[in-house]
Amino acid sequence: MTLRPKPEPVQVVKGRRDAMLRRLVDGVPYIGFLGIEFDRRGDELTAVMPFAEGLIGNPLLPALHGGAIAAFLEVTAIIELSWSMLWEEMEAGRIDPTAGDQPFPRLPKTIDFTVDYLRSGLPRDSYARARVNRSGRRYASVHVEAWQDNRSRLFAQATGHFLMPDRDG
Repeated sequence: MTLRPKPEPVQVVKGRRDAMLRRLVDGVPYIGFLGIEFDRRGDELTAVMPFAEGLIGNPLLPALHGGAIAAFLEVTAIIELSWSMLWEEMEAGRIDPTAGDQPFPRLPKTIDFTVDYLRSGLPRDSYARARVNRSGRRYASVHVEAWQDNRSRLFAQATGHFLMPDRDG
């Protein structure tokens, strides 16, 4: 009878996944500038953009600036697409997020990005989730939805198309 190898402890697996996400997010300084954070549950990511006064575009309403909303949605799409790309590599052990000397894969490049502003973004925390519709060798399509207090009451959504980086290089 052949014995199976003992599975890795949960803390080791979680640590590896969290380190990979941190490395991915820290590689884009603009994410830190906007204050965007990512909450990871398994392979699912939720982006969180905590409210900050600097995000207000119309102080009379007050409402979030459309550029901040668009950037939040685009960052969410790119990180989700990159995360889905890296997930299999990481879980198979081909990428070690703790190895600082290992080159990190390049991020997808935006081809086009269309934002639908459904209602004003209020001065409070915002959340977003992206869904990869298609991801091939050269091209990917991603849909993103953003909400604030109620997941079923979106304030913005977007669709983006991305040029995928060469996975061999």
